[in-house]
Amino acid sequence: MDFLDEPFPDVGTYEDFHTIDWLREKSRDTDRHRKISIKSKESYWELIKSLLDAWSGWVVMLLIGMLTGTLAGVIDLAVDWMTDLKEGVCLSALYYSREQCCWTSNETTFDDRDKCPQWQKWAELMTGHSEGPGAYVLNYFLYVLWALLFSFLAVSLVRVFAPYACGSGIPEIKTILSGFIIRGYLGKWTLLIKTVTLVLAVSSGLSLGKEGPLVHVACCCGNLFCSLFSKYSKNEGKRREVLSAAAAAGVSVAFGAPIGGVLFSLEEVSYYFPLKTLWRSFFAALVAAFTLRAINPFGNSRLVLFYVEYHTPWYMAELVPFILLGVRRKTTLLGKYPVLEVIVITGITAVLAFPNPYTRRSTSELISELFNDCGALESSQLCDYVNNPNMSRPVDDIPDRPAGPGVYSALWQLALALIFKIVITIFTFGMKIPSGLFIPSMAVGAIAGRIVGIAVEQMAYHHHDWIIFKNWCRPGADCVTPGLYAMVGAAACLGGVTRMTVSLVVIMFELTGGLEYIVPLMAAAVTSKWVADAFGKEGIYESHIQLNGYPYLDVRDEFTHRTLATDVMRPRRSEPPLAVLTQDSTTVEDVETLIKDTDYNGFPVVVSRESERLIGFVQRRELTVAIKTARQKQDGVVSSSVVYFTEDNPQVAEACDPQPLKLRRILNLSPFTVTDHTPMETVVDIFRKLGLRQCLVTRSGRLLGIITKKDVLRHMAQMMNQDPESIMFN
Repeated sequence: MDFLDEPFPDVGTYEDFHTIDWLREKSRDTDRHRKISIKSKESYWELIKSLLDAWSGWVVMLLIGMLTGTLAGVIDLAVDWMTDLKEGVCLSALYYSREQCCWTSNETTFDDRDKCPQWQKWAELMTGHSEGPGAYVLNYFLYVLWALLFSFLAVSLVRVFAPYACGSGIPEIKTILSGFIIRGYLGKWTLLIKTVTLVLAVSSGLSLGKEGPLVHVACCCGNLFCSLFSKYSKNEGKRREVLSAAAAAGVSVAFGAPIGGVLFSLEEVSYYFPLKTLWRSFFAALVAAFTLRAINPFGNSRLVLFYVEYHTPWYMAELVPFILLGVRRKTTLLGKYPVLEVIVITGITAVLAFPNPYTRRSTSELISELFNDCGALESSQLCDYVNNPNMSRPVDDIPDRPAGPGVYSALWQLALALIFKIVITIFTFGMKIPSGLFIPSMAVGAIAGRIVGIAVEQMAYHHHDWIIFKNWCRPGADCVTPGLYAMVGAAACLGGVTRMTVSLVVIMFELTGGLEYIVPLMAAAVTSKWVADAFGKEGIYESHIQLNGYPYLDVRDEFTHRTLATDVMRPRRSEPPLAVLTQDSTTVEDVETLIKDTDYNGFPVVVSRESERLIGFVQRRELTVAIKTARQKQDGVVSSSVVYFTEDNPQVAEACDPQPLKLRRILNLSPFTVTDHTPMETVVDIFRKLGLRQCLVTRSGRLLGIITKKDVLRHMAQMMNQDPESIMFN
């Protein structure tokens, strides 16, 4: 009569927009592992199966790394081609970007480096004229037209086929990794649409990046491969370990920073990160980086995105401007915008971006130019310094020189670009297209940093006798590197937005290859975090989570209020009594009525309604599935059948009595309990560290009430004078 002697489908699964039970998932995995270990001693075949099960995690990591690296390489190549397509086309091969098109040109020389007959701008191709106001207007018009087309396709695909493909994805990934269920968010369709629309969105020229969405893409890959192995597909806790490693692989290919990816997953994204996940995250990030390196999308045989090589060290006195670069904070307004909003913002972005050479090009190219040191072969306006013909020094040791007209022209263009990037990014992030915030934030910081760097450089040149420059800045020496200030400024701005510290510094030195400049990066990152925390404790992702009402308990938040469990538990005095089941006196009809009339996720089981002595806790979904399956497969189970949650077999008094239903197997006999006088500070800590869905409140073994994750979040919101109803729950 114990119907559940054998497991059956759907028991142990969760409804959409519900929270998983971490303790239960861990217990189920321990039981599964114990059974495999016992069976492995019975035969060689079972031993082989146990070894395959043990290695399945590494196989999943290998597959995730390979697919993530491949997708990232394809996205990089497609973005380069489509970004250049807005300005012109390659006549020798339509699928070549400008750089690829000009690689084989024999007419490109050092003095005439922009000469490339194979690449033609649209005006030259259509009218035969490359110069003049007519050509400029035509190029301008087609640039805006292509941008509008790309953004319209992106928002249309997202809206029609995969609404979950919009945004960065990191706030939702953080919420999912904390134990929340959002079905379809990591599905195959979302993966396909996110990959395609990410290329379109970045190519449109909007102030967004592909780095954040690549984390979402990587987690979709992780979820895809989890479905191939029952070890992960049937255990939500184990699945989240894989997703944590996938997030590391996403950052690895986004920045070419495998170690930074692992630290980013540990510091910023993951909720539960055991040592085994650390090793596997490292392996997945490594495989993803190798795969991306094999594709070589940047064409420079390097993995890093913005490789820099500075020829001078930094000096202690420069820590002052480095720290000042950290005193910045960028506030981003988040919201939901319709399709028209995307088109309008794209149009405004394209119209304002085209006239300024620093906003017309892709953001990655802009950052790369801002990071670069001014060597003898550089042709950028930022390197237009006045040369002293009497100064003869090696190429790798160019001294500080007075700024020329090109530098001053670049400065006011950069100042306009800075204002443009700040304003337009505020309105871009949050639209219904894939949009990352890493690269736009770095661009804002890099522009500000380069401006500060040039200012310090010129002060040091013209006032080298000042006490601050006297010891380390001699005439004819190269003592200030403006590109380094751009790199530090980029790290500072990104740190202020995301509140990243350790992982940010590691990502930055992996991203640029500037290992020597860790101390300036650390100083700027820590300062930016302190300044940003003075305005508000939440980073951009935590703010997004709070805005969307996701049930996320941040481990970094402190709860210091002096309240007790009895102040938070349900039911309150004015509410009806707690809905419970008894261990041996409830009928199938009573259970079905209780399920129909309530929307609770589970029910405590007590000895009797008089004693209220707690026995255990049963989940609503498992109760529903068990009764439905019992009616179909077990003879004699009717509405008047008694449901037993006891260990002993119930005695059937007469043959005509309905067949009882024994559901001891789905009863959790060890639900987590606290007393009514437990401080809420302790309860909140328990919910965070154990990942509980609910906690029962007792006194001397007698059930008093229940505290759910929803109750904890509402209580914390009330204590912080926020609207407790702003939290989204099923």
